[in-house]
Amino acid sequence: MRILWLGHSGFRIEIGDQVLLVDPWLTGNPMFPESKRAEAVQGATHILISHGHGDHSGDALALSKELNAPLVGIYDLMSWWEETEGVQTVGFNKGGTVALGDVNVTMVNAAHSSSISGANGPIYSGAEAGFMISGEGHTIYFSGDTDVMADMKIFNDLHAPDIGILCAGGHFTMDMKRAAYAATTFFDFKTVIPCHYRTFPLLEQSAAELKNALSGVNVIEPEVLDPIEI
Repeated sequence: MRILWLGHSGFRIEIGDQVLLVDPWLTGNPMFPESKRAEAVQGATHILISHGHGDHSGDALALSKELNAPLVGIYDLMSWWEETEGVQTVGFNKGGTVALGDVNVTMVNAAHSSSISGANGPIYSGAEAGFMISGEGHTIYFSGDTDVMADMKIFNDLHAPDIGILCAGGHFTMDMKRAAYAATTFFDFKTVIPCHYRTFPLLEQSAAELKNALSGVNVIEPEVLDPIEI
């Protein structure tokens, strides 16, 4: 398995027979080098979208059309995009599991909000979510944008993820302290990768607090397009 950070909350996950792009915000992302775009998206089989905000879904339609890769996410947004944009989608909902080749993806709850920009203001785009991504004998919990939730205990009881990709930048999501609390209270991760940080001055710039709180856990501060091999 290879996990490559695309900056902010975007990831390329090569797992099983799949190449998954997860919340791949590339255009206008100050952390992502535009010259590396083709390399970052090459061979993608599916594009997972956790919610409608532009820093997660802004490149979804363009990439889906360019790569002929289905979009995967909350039913409301997927069905609307399929009808209005003619893209392929896999729409499902929280608690549901879809098989993408030999990789299973379960949608789980998140505590955030979800909308896309419209001419007259925000447009409802279905609920925010996270994903459990299982393959190659591992389960990744991709938190999406969320705060700490008691639901996380249920997630661990049902899925026992060994890898956590956790939003941790604060202001819009959990900060490092709250992400550390979530990881130590509800999960038994072997590896944690923070995200949704460093992108803007408003967000936390270091994962030192998270690292210090997770003794015995491999906390990896990712670098853009630097592969993490699991």
